Amino acid sequence: MIAIVDYGIGNLRSIAKALERLGKTVEVTNDPERLGAAEAVILPGVGSFGEAMENMEKSQIVPVLRRMFDDGKPILGICLGLQLLFERSQEAPKKKGLALIPGEVRKLPPTTKVPHMGWNRIYFKRQAPLTENIPQGRFFYFAHSFYVLPEDESCVVGICNYNVTIPVVVNVGNLWGVQFHPEKSATWGMKFLENWVRSIDSNASYSGN
Repeated sequence: MIAIVDYGIGNLRSIAKALERLGKTVEVTNDPERLGAAEAVILPGVGSFGEAMENMEKSQIVPVLRRMFDDGKPILGICLGLQLLFERSQEAPKKKGLALIPGEVRKLPPTTKVPHMGWNRIYFKRQAPLTENIPQGRFFYFAHSFYVLPEDESCVVGICNYNVTIPVVVNVGNLWGVQFHPEKSATWGMKFLENWVRSIDSNASYSGN
């Protein structure tokens, strides 16, 4: 079962339906026990940093997510979900993030049109399992006003250009984060999710589960 974290804001059905089309059992939940029992977790991409963290803290799922990360369970953050993986955000300076990836989230500079809304090309800095069979320069769908800045740039797999270079695919072990919405990104978004699902199955086989 793949658990989609419900932190009380936004429509989560689109990513659930995309995963169901790939043959996976999906559960939308904020129950710590259900999250802990999942084979993989998605942090979806809707809402604000501060409200999302506050709701997850109230539901007592923050330590569960940190433990899953320490145990090497697959985690995927999408859009806001990517940003929540970091230590802090300019969107909510007084609220700490999950701190699974060292670094911060900053507002897009005033030299760009905010929000970054619509289709943009992604370029991969290196090949990785989740980029398999996705050519360079393909379009993915974005909707965000903030972007991530990891302390260690070696975790950045993919970037896009929007008058500023934006890290849009980040990877640390079994933890992945993307700034785009794969469930809204047509063929190449579904290919990315397919690659992620395949990596989950490989991880389960390797772990003997």
